[in-house]
Amino acid sequence: MLNRKPIYVEILMKVPMETLWTYTQKPNLHQQWDLRFSEITYIPKSHEEQPQRFVYKTNIGFGLSIAGEGESVGNKERDGIMTSSLKFSSPNPISLILEGAGFWRYVPTVEGVRFLTRYDYRTRFGPFGAWIDRFIFRPIMGWATAWSFDCLRLWLEQGVPPYVLIRRSIIEAVLKISLFFIWMYQGLVPKLLVADSGELDIIQSTPGLADYGRPLLTLMGLGEIGFGLLFLILSGKKRRSLHKINISVLILLGLSAASHPLTYVAPFNPITLNLAMIVLSIISLLNETELPSARRCLRSSREGRDQA
Repeated sequence: MLNRKPIYVEILMKVPMETLWTYTQKPNLHQQWDLRFSEITYIPKSHEEQPQRFVYKTNIGFGLSIAGEGESVGNKERDGIMTSSLKFSSPNPISLILEGAGFWRYVPTVEGVRFLTRYDYRTRFGPFGAWIDRFIFRPIMGWATAWSFDCLRLWLEQGVPPYVLIRRSIIEAVLKISLFFIWMYQGLVPKLLVADSGELDIIQSTPGLADYGRPLLTLMGLGEIGFGLLFLILSGKKRRSLHKINISVLILLGLSAASHPLTYVAPFNPITLNLAMIVLSIISLLNETELPSARRCLRSSREGRDQA
């Protein structure tokens, strides 16, 4: 069995403790911002002292869903710290998670509330399930938890509903993947893989470059691939600057093709292709807002960092 590292996520919420408690403990609010759950339903308690039992469902696509159940107990510790402990399990045979436990902790500070979670679980399917969890499922769960925490932060601090943040995040993901693919394809296929694509002829027909056609084409191909990779790597203000650079570069490339007029009437020519790529960047700039990011969360406990 592989050694399991519990999932830990922490973020600072600049909101009152009561507000954060409400948005994390009310099922109809919780299920809106947490990517890990599609539906959460509390089971009525017979008396107030009982742990709060609940059932949950997570849609995984293709009409399939995984259901589970659990119970939580909230308590107040010294110095105003609130903790919500929970246990959860899933009888669904296709669920990788068999059972687990963890807690949410709310630590008041001068700036707001340190909201953190730590949880772990056991898996099904023996060693195979342990490997899947270690290298695929657990990293996804950790990322989804952190992304969801930042989504909640933006909802509470800036008033942007989760469904809007999710929609904007999907739009941005489609844009960056599209621009990455186009730049990567243009750098790889016509410049590095296909010798008679026509681009080499254009370079060699340029005065003074006839003897350097192949090296220049190779450098251009590698440069375009590297530029495309930036769309997957950069975020925040750097992402906005990248799109502005992309627009400028595409305009210059389109104008530079004027020395070879026939390229303007070829399929997917500098006018149609460059214009489409420019529009993608414009859409990203118009969609610009602070989007949820798992990178804003701490992924190891303060105690663990101090020991390291």
